[in-house]
Amino acid sequence: MEARMSFVSAIPAAAPEVAAAHFAARLSLETDCADVAAAMRAGEVDFVLLHVVGAPQAYARRHVPGALHLRHAEISAERMSAWPADTLFVVYCAGPHCNGADQAALKLARLGRPVKLMIGGITGWADEGLPFAEGAEPGSL
Repeated sequence: MEARMSFVSAIPAAAPEVAAAHFAARLSLETDCADVAAAMRAGEVDFVLLHVVGAPQAYARRHVPGALHLRHAEISAERMSAWPADTLFVVYCAGPHCNGADQAALKLARLGRPVKLMIGGITGWADEGLPFAEGAEPGSL
């Protein structure tokens, strides 16, 4: 009897060094909601969290605590000069169905700014059961 391979193993896994390079690259570009929340709770906020989509009314209705509202369309060298050049920005949008965070990350990277995308965005934050802030101010976790 011939052994059959699953769809999982039909294509062999990458060599460990290739996998390590791939996942290190992904982690240099992305963070997740749980890690952002943990950093905030521990007082280890060494980044600026940006809510990059929606009108001010949508931000006021619900946003991640600590996030500043700066739409991706408003990101410019002049606007970003408010922060030191080595400031790490973490951007998020509505969720996996929204590319606003990708647009913001691309603009920031093209401006020479360190940036990571918070995967999941608002949808991911809600899925983790994390609290939201309301109002025009960033609020806190």
